[in-house]
Amino acid sequence: MTLNRGRSPVLDPLPQLLDGLPAWQATVALLVLSIGAAVLLEFVGIRFALRFVSRTETTFDNIVVSELRLPLVVTVGLAGIYLLTQVSSIAESTLVTQTTLDTFFGRPSLSVIVLAWAWALNQIVNRAVEEVKDRGQRFDFAPVFSNVWTIVVTVGALAALLRLWNVDITPLLGAAGIAGVAVGFAAKDTVANFFGGIALYFDDTYKIGDYVVLDSGEAGTVVKVGVRSTTIMTRDEVLVTVPNSLLNAARITNESAPTRRKRVRLPIGVAYGTDVDEFETLVLEVAEAETLVLDSPKPRMRFRSFGPSALEYELLCWVRSPTRAAKAKHALNRTIYKALDEQDIEIPYPKQDVYMHAADTDSPPPEDATAAETAPAGADDDRARGR
Repeated sequence: MTLNRGRSPVLDPLPQLLDGLPAWQATVALLVLSIGAAVLLEFVGIRFALRFVSRTETTFDNIVVSELRLPLVVTVGLAGIYLLTQVSSIAESTLVTQTTLDTFFGRPSLSVIVLAWAWALNQIVNRAVEEVKDRGQRFDFAPVFSNVWTIVVTVGALAALLRLWNVDITPLLGAAGIAGVAVGFAAKDTVANFFGGIALYFDDTYKIGDYVVLDSGEAGTVVKVGVRSTTIMTRDEVLVTVPNSLLNAARITNESAPTRRKRVRLPIGVAYGTDVDEFETLVLEVAEAETLVLDSPKPRMRFRSFGPSALEYELLCWVRSPTRAAKAKHALNRTIYKALDEQDIEIPYPKQDVYMHAADTDSPPPEDATAAETAPAGADDDRARGR
């Protein structure tokens, strides 16, 4: 008994096992072997694997074993039906041709195997994404890859089925290429936003919860990173949606990276003649007593320049997050003003002195006034008429 050409080398020992058996006995032997192997795999192999992976700390191996359970059992179980269509003695003993036997039994069994494996591979990735997406903000973009993987598996399974049924996919590839070009031109903005989002994810530009400042001046906390756009909530609790393609090409300042703390710069002017040592000590004490200011790094004072009307200082301190910077500035300004006022330390402001002098009555009148008094009558009317 021989098998058809094109048979896999893995199946070479089967002719020796079935040699000399009638067709019906070979059929029973193949079915018993395949079904028995499927039952043995289900109740022994799979259960042992599930018991083993249940003892591990990670859940990914549980996902892989549980999802591969169906395609493995289906493959082993349907292997016998497929092999029946490939044994020539069995095909010769039937009333139909081997082509018909392969069409109604061989290819359908392989099709079921392909679909089972496609479903399992898709489920493995989807369940893995569901497992990690809630573990941290780093994986918030993972569902996008789950959708992409589903598309890839679906297209791959469809191509395999068409190939299995001897359907020429060359015209379909040409039509798909033309359709892809048309869709690309029609939805170029959407495609640009999609790939822009993927680029932002791999670059790790920002994540949900980060406080970012755009080059347009808009600032806020990232609340959603989608396939097409990113949503930012400003301090006024207004949602701003920005396309990913624009963010990918824009300059973004992430004030929450690499650490979430933010430095606050507070300019302060003090009058000339002030004791700078006393002034610096007073301001640092105020900054260290403020609860919004971090103890480490310690606040510090910097003498920046001699201003037109003041000694220009700058207080440098740190707050826990960028969203606390404005509140910390407000609290520090109030407290520093009160402390300086209590210590009679002047906060100068720009001012101008205007001097006014009384006119001298004994001085001769201006030349313009004398000329006006001696001008003939009607001269003003002539000048008004343009003469």
